[in-house]
Order: sequence, then structure tokens, then C-alpha cells
Amino acid sequence: MPTSREVHLVARPVGEPDPTDFSLVETSVGEPGPGQVLVRNDWISVDPYMRGRMNDTKSYVPPFQLGEPMEGGAVGTVVSSGSDDVPVGASVSHMAGWREYALLPTKAVRPVDTSIAPAQAYLGALGMVGMTAYAGLTEVAEVREGDTVFVSGAAGAVGSLVGQIARQLGAKRVVGSAGGPEKKRRLLEEFGFDAAIDYREGKLTRQLAEAAPDGVDVYFDNVGSDHLQAALNVMNDFGRVALCGAVASYNATEPVPGPNNLFLAVGKRLNLRGFIVGDHNHLAEEYAHRAAGWLAEGKLHTEETVVDGIDNSVQAFLDMMRGANTGKMLVRLSQ
Repeated sequence: MPTSREVHLVARPVGEPDPTDFSLVETSVGEPGPGQVLVRNDWISVDPYMRGRMNDTKSYVPPFQLGEPMEGGAVGTVVSSGSDDVPVGASVSHMAGWREYALLPTKAVRPVDTSIAPAQAYLGALGMVGMTAYAGLTEVAEVREGDTVFVSGAAGAVGSLVGQIARQLGAKRVVGSAGGPEKKRRLLEEFGFDAAIDYREGKLTRQLAEAAPDGVDVYFDNVGSDHLQAALNVMNDFGRVALCGAVASYNATEPVPGPNNLFLAVGKRLNLRGFIVGDHNHLAEEYAHRAAGWLAEGKLHTEETVVDGIDNSVQAFLDMMRGANTGKMLVRLSQ
């Protein structure tokens, strides 16, 4: 039986999580029985939504349990199998991250094709991250040919894909918001945005109006708060807003002020719609086909911030929540 290290949540964070809220635990993992596989995790994902699962509150996914391993996206290699359908050596994705080994039923894993993209791409552009961007643009905000699209958190995993996919779907102008001049530069030079704003400079409405002189038709919101307020100010009539996340409030201990101009949604006849990517799984095959093509053609640039070792996974999560990553934040467990 292999020995595995796994990260447990041992205390509910108040405000910004602290390393002492987590514990690295060593455990033994059993051999697979019929219909099970033992997976050595090669890559695990850390994502903003995980912060919400650390609170003991009702949400669209259950909270992490104290004293138990946390969960999240992972890609690994099958090292022992009790199923002919998933043989030893297969690369699979699953949701038993935050650990080095995972014993899982075969129905809980999905084989991935590493001949068309590296394994970690299935945690980013070819995984839930990419699906979030695609579903938000196609089914929620319904981006149209000639639209101007604005995305907040644009240098992050989802945001960087939103801008690029919007372009492939016909947007005429793509504007992104990120923190700091270096991220702003990369949006323009590496991710192909038409304009970028640095939210740390303040005066978001003025910056956005200058970056989108013809107004905004689609806003993909990863931040909430002041970004949503600025977007409402600049949105065109009949604009569409995909409410994906509100990272500005994830560590808040008191209510974060919301936009005080929400009435603009009435006069401009805006559509503001929240969404969860899991409600759009019917798009998975369609998206995988299109995204694989975009990657092969060089039309989708992906960026990764990689941290090595399960013992550094908590710090990777904390750094990601502080905006230290560009593109997808990943933890590499084996090389």
C-alpha cells in the first residue's frame, strides 16, 4: 500500500485563510477492488471557488469537512486497476485533489488524451476552467458578432481564456482588467486583448470608458464590487452580464459594498445572470472539440503558474487568492 500525503482543513478560516487552518497528513492508501482504480496524482488545481467551501454555509457545493482531505480538480496516472475499462498507465482527471494518491471508483475518473494536449491542460483550457469561460460567453451572456467584451480578473485562469474565446466567437473588441502593469502588459502582448486596465490605479469607470469608447455589450464578472459598478456605468443598452464570481468578497468578514448604481440595469434593459459551470455539462463535447482546434492552431494562448510539491499546495492557494498567478495556478506533484 502506498503512503500518501493529503491536505486537511482543520479550522474554518475567518477572513483570509492562514496556513494554520490546514494540516498535511500522511496516510496509507489501499489497493483497488473491482471497479476501482488507484491514481497517482501528477497535477492538482487550486481555484478561487475553494475558498467558499471552507465556510460552513449552504451553497451550490457542500463545504469541506474539518479533519478530512479537501477536494478539487486533479489529473493523474493509474498505477493499479481493478477495472479493464481504465488500465494501468491511463491518464485520468477527477475531483480528488489535494492529495498524492487517490483510490476511486472508475465512474469518478475520466480518461484524458495526452496526445493532443499535456495532462495539466485538462485542469485549465480543456477542463472546468475553459468550460466556465465558454459556457459564460455562449449560453449565459450570448456573445455576438461585433460585441465589445469586458472581463475582470482577466489575467487569471478563467479570465485569460474569456478574452481569447470571445475573440474566436466574433467579438470585435476585448477589454480586460488586471492588477499591476506587468499583468496589464501581458494581457495586451500575450493574450491578445485590445485594451487593458490596471484596477490598482483606481477610477475604474473612467479607465473602462476610455478602453471601450463604444461601450460594453458583454461583461464577464469574476470580481464583483467596484468592477461590477464600473461595468454597469459603461454597459450599452440590452447588454448582458455573466456573473461568474465575486473574488473581491471571498475573504471579507463583513458585507462588501455592492454597486450603488444597479438601477442602471433597468434603464439600460440589461440581463444580469449568475451561473454555475456544472449546469452546462452538455457543452463539454462541443467545447473540447473547439478548444482542441484553437490550441492546435495557436489561437488559444495558455499560461500556467506552477508550484512544486503537495507541501507547497496551501501556499499556492493563498498566493492565487492574492493574485500572484498569471493564468492557471497549478501544483505539480510528480515530474
